[in-house]
Amino acid sequence: MPKILPSQFIIRCLITTSLTIGSTLIDRGEIGKPVQAATGAYCHFDQTEIQTKEKLLQAALEGDSQAYQQYKQLLQQHTAMLRQCRSTTWPQEQAIWLRLYPCDVSPGSIDYVLDRIVNLGYNKIYLEVFYDSQVLLPPADNPTPWVPVVRAPGAENVDLLEQTIKKGRERGLQVYAWLFTMNFGYTYAQLGDRQEVLARNGRGENTIAVVHDRSQAFIDPYNRQAQIDYHRLVEAVLRRQPDGVLFDYVRYARGTGGQSVVHHVKDLWIYSPASLQALYNRAKNKKARALIERYVTRGNITASDITTVDQLYPEEGAPNWQGRQISSTESKQSPAERQQRLQAELWHFTVAHAAQGVIDFLTSVASPVQRLGISTGAVFFPGANRTVGRGGFDSRLQAWDKFPASMEWHPMAYAVCEGTDCIVNEVKTVLQSAPAGTKVIPALAGAWGRTYDKHPPLEAQMRALRNSFPQINSVSHFSYSWQEPEIDRQRKFCNLQ
Repeated sequence: MPKILPSQFIIRCLITTSLTIGSTLIDRGEIGKPVQAATGAYCHFDQTEIQTKEKLLQAALEGDSQAYQQYKQLLQQHTAMLRQCRSTTWPQEQAIWLRLYPCDVSPGSIDYVLDRIVNLGYNKIYLEVFYDSQVLLPPADNPTPWVPVVRAPGAENVDLLEQTIKKGRERGLQVYAWLFTMNFGYTYAQLGDRQEVLARNGRGENTIAVVHDRSQAFIDPYNRQAQIDYHRLVEAVLRRQPDGVLFDYVRYARGTGGQSVVHHVKDLWIYSPASLQALYNRAKNKKARALIERYVTRGNITASDITTVDQLYPEEGAPNWQGRQISSTESKQSPAERQQRLQAELWHFTVAHAAQGVIDFLTSVASPVQRLGISTGAVFFPGANRTVGRGGFDSRLQAWDKFPASMEWHPMAYAVCEGTDCIVNEVKTVLQSAPAGTKVIPALAGAWGRTYDKHPPLEAQMRALRNSFPQINSVSHFSYSWQEPEIDRQRKFCNLQ
């Protein structure tokens, strides 16, 4: 390992912080003693083991070659202990969601974080690779339109994604790449040559205008440039050979207040050129296309529209578009009698078109991953595909129940209530909808041993999940920053100068 640099003292601060929190520091003289790793409930490592490993890492970073060898031996021992514990402890797969920061270029920082993750009993990491217009790719090898997470001078070739995959495997950890999907980020939305890529509603707005968090900017999934940009990202990630790829934000934006529900066609994010063209192409005859154009332009159709369209195309039968079931009595009805039904059908047709774009985009971007035999997963909110009131839909239009069964399903069971019943109910909803053989991996939000942001302790959530669904054998926890907020804060705000 390289000797620690004066400007990269973060690892010493982190180790000092964590050791002080845990108990007294281990005497340097104990480093050379043989160690028998020990794990307890939930495969959490014994505090003595944690302290020994951290002291060895610190000594190795300061140039102690003997400590470095002992550290590597201890990593192997802890890998074996983690594997043994997880094989006999529910769940066999326990993952944690992790974000890295520019400060993690410091020598030993990734080692330290991964060691802490092992100490907490995790054997999988969902590593955030694309988020907030940033990618975890080295500046010198970034073929995407997004900025790299690491932008410090002299770090042009630092590849935190590749390093984390390699170092994770050394510790018995599987490392998945976790990517935002349809949320391309605010900076992307400012690019002059990408304006047609953005999703737009019938009022000409992109999602930045209606989303409370302005860092979010969603794209039109039918847009070819969006597909090209995202495929380049996926290809770059696959060159680092992750153990899996998770797709998050597989949906449209959720507005605030009344805009969290779509009641009207102009609320839908289908008004970008590519999405509109794809919608029109779903018409099976000219009557259908003419009515669709009138409907999305004005937000309704009238009996007069139907009469006009019938006169324009007298040789055609009933207007027909993909998925439409034509009534045998429709030809006998007057335009006024047909108007209400046709308008209702057009509403559900345009909603289905919007939702299908999400599914098609997911299927497309996951296909190169699946061709390599690498696991894929889709992350979603169980309530994001719900109907609201009479004819309304959740604005996210996340039709997760139609996601491919060949992918892992990762429902974010983040509901907050008195106790854990609401969490159990969210997972139950997903299991009831999942096709046979679908691997469902619930994501729980919280921290070990304490209530965090109104979420019950993870111990309580895990007990409830196991009691209700013993067949589930893989769970994830959001997030590492919630488990150790002080350590995460130091990594996030360190000074690399």
